[in-house]
Amino acid sequence: MGAYSRIVSAFLLGAALILSANAFPQPQQPREQKKEEISEKERKRREREMLKELDSAYRQWLEEDVAYIITDEERSAFLRLTTNEEREQFIEQFWLNRDPTPETVENEAREEHYRRIAYANERFASGIPGWKTDRGRIYIIWGPPDEIEAMPAGGSYNRPAEEGGGYTSVHAFEKWRYRYLEGIGNDIILEFVDPTGSGEYRLTMDPSEKDALLYVPNAGLSEMEALGLASKVDRFTRTDGTRLPKTQFEPARMNQFERLELFAKVQRPPARFRDLEAVVTSRILRNQIHFDFRFDYLRITSDTVLVPITIQIPNREMTFSSTQGVHSATLNLHARISALNGRIVQTFEDVIRRDIPDSLFADMVEGVSIYQKAVPLRPGLYKLDVVIKDVNSGDIGAINQGLRVPRYGEEELATSTLILADLIERVPSREVGLGQFVLGASKVRPKLDQTFSADQRMGIYFQVYNLKVDPTTHRSAAVVEYVIRRGDEEVWRFRESSEDLEQRGSQITIEKLLPLAQFEPGKYRLEVHVTDTIGQQSVTSQAEFTVKAPTTTARAASK
Repeated sequence: MGAYSRIVSAFLLGAALILSANAFPQPQQPREQKKEEISEKERKRREREMLKELDSAYRQWLEEDVAYIITDEERSAFLRLTTNEEREQFIEQFWLNRDPTPETVENEAREEHYRRIAYANERFASGIPGWKTDRGRIYIIWGPPDEIEAMPAGGSYNRPAEEGGGYTSVHAFEKWRYRYLEGIGNDIILEFVDPTGSGEYRLTMDPSEKDALLYVPNAGLSEMEALGLASKVDRFTRTDGTRLPKTQFEPARMNQFERLELFAKVQRPPARFRDLEAVVTSRILRNQIHFDFRFDYLRITSDTVLVPITIQIPNREMTFSSTQGVHSATLNLHARISALNGRIVQTFEDVIRRDIPDSLFADMVEGVSIYQKAVPLRPGLYKLDVVIKDVNSGDIGAINQGLRVPRYGEEELATSTLILADLIERVPSREVGLGQFVLGASKVRPKLDQTFSADQRMGIYFQVYNLKVDPTTHRSAAVVEYVIRRGDEEVWRFRESSEDLEQRGSQITIEKLLPLAQFEPGKYRLEVHVTDTIGQQSVTSQAEFTVKAPTTTARAASK
């Protein structure tokens, strides 16, 4: 290679190295960092400007109505909208995403949210509207606490041991306890203090803020201070942000970082079970929890069917932790119902808890825990995904199951699912249609394995639709016949009419409790034949069940 060629090659190589070096950003580039910082500031500035330009109604919706429950992403997206039509569509979708029953006209989440705002304004107002107060904020986000300890006038107060014990005088305060807060944890205690007597309670991280004698020498001493084992001066040398007396034992939730984390979390919009939602999407399972399930179908209207989804988890599949003689387990449940084209029709989340006293643990751990969610669906094919996570162990279980929701016509005689239950009982009038296992005016708890002890009564529940009504008497006429077979042998038969049932409309509900003492242990088949004597139609439903020898302990338990 000639001298000229070597010079050209060297020049090209150097140029290539320079271009390569410039092709990738170098570490610690002040100009790039400055650009990102300016970009973030510019984004916030623009959001403030866009907020000012909003019509007052939309600004109020954003800054008052949903201020505590809207996420940062949703807020930014709303501010980027340019027309009122887009904003109206956003608001509609915002509430639809939170609606537990999107197939119904009512939006329970929206109704409950505005009920909480109204309650906060009525109950917590002081010099400012109730929704702006700390108590109002927590109430709107999390709802009513499970327990409230209140001293609205202050006065003499016996501190709990974790706060040092001993008597002192306190300002007005309220202590709210939530047994569980989604995304935060169990046994959450929040304190609100009114040190000025103005009626405006402030959420505090320091339980000593309610101590009216905190700055009075030798007054309101704790137990250790009264015994000379500690000095009240020690309270003012603490570095954890409190002025609490010295104690011999400090629970984990009194830790400085635990309190700071709790203070931040309770003021954010409630978090969903993102980890469980990810499992539904990715299908990645580990340490699988095994559980049973069943679906039932009951007509609401010709175009809507109630689908109770029942889930049964063996208690041995749960991980229990023991505290003060009580064994506790917690499962987080996330479920999604979607159409075959992938459109999500319904999602719901819940917490399943089991608390078993030590004296009963050995027996009840062999039992099961039962959970039910009833959802209204239109007739058609759906896919159900359910994921359950054990909070204590992190174990996960999941199912993926098809749902074929039947269409009930207006003319053909039809029945709901035939449910064999270990419990059928009437509920108080105020609970009709509410809560788990409640179908109309009765609580009906399905027996998923359909195995009953001979000393039990087997519940039989189903509904009959489209009975013809005599135009003269305005009554239907139905005959219901029950037949139980063991193999091919008929072992029991019973017959009744709609007059015996005292139900004579086009729809009747069958609720029966059948004693099983007369049946020997073994497998049986129940057949229920319904005949409409006016419409001259018949329909038959059947279910298998097993009778076993009597047991002395009932171990099935509902959530």
